Amino acid sequence: MPPPNERGNPLSSATDTSAAAPRRTTSVDEVKAALGDRVVDSFHKDDLWLRVRTDAWKSSMRTLRDTLGFHYFSFLSAIDWMPSPYGRGEDDPTEPPPVRDSTIRPGYAGGDTRMQVFARVGNPVTHVSVIVKVDVPNAQPTLDSIHDVYAGANWHERETHEMFGINFAGHPDLRNMYLPVDFEGHPLRKDYPLLARMIKPWPGIVDVEPLPGGSEGGDDE
Repeated sequence: MPPPNERGNPLSSATDTSAAAPRRTTSVDEVKAALGDRVVDSFHKDDLWLRVRTDAWKSSMRTLRDTLGFHYFSFLSAIDWMPSPYGRGEDDPTEPPPVRDSTIRPGYAGGDTRMQVFARVGNPVTHVSVIVKVDVPNAQPTLDSIHDVYAGANWHERETHEMFGINFAGHPDLRNMYLPVDFEGHPLRKDYPLLARMIKPWPGIVDVEPLPGGSEGGDDE
């Protein structure tokens, strides 16, 4: 009778593990070497964070897919690093606004512009993931579309265009998905005015209604 592991028993022995072919890993140096001078900066924390040149955004993503096997597309989005001119949700609306630091701090792997686009892709064999960031030009917020590199990026780019006002050159259809087609503005930009909160300010404590049978202060048991 063959041993249990040869009969398909999922509880393989230690000797089976040692006999298996070792899993190949994709190193940080290998990724950076494949991209060359397209990498502007990098940071390694759990995933590898890379910032690539704006003009090399699409070619970098293609190299990650075709040369290094990063075939799995996870997501694409953007972030506006500009501090909000309207303050923070935790501010007390009855108090004078505090002095704010308006410095733009772009996070892992740095950045030179107000907004950045970032995408996460993974290698399904090695289980290594890379988050690739790219600066979006301030004067003309446009990047090359990567929908023809990663098909899954199609609607992610549409959402990013809708919410941040970033254009993706070569995208076949950047129509809004959530907002009316004639909607003005881009709600995830930090300078987009949230009119509802101008009428009824945040934080949420002002929205809380007293529980039935309790006082407004919530001291009753």
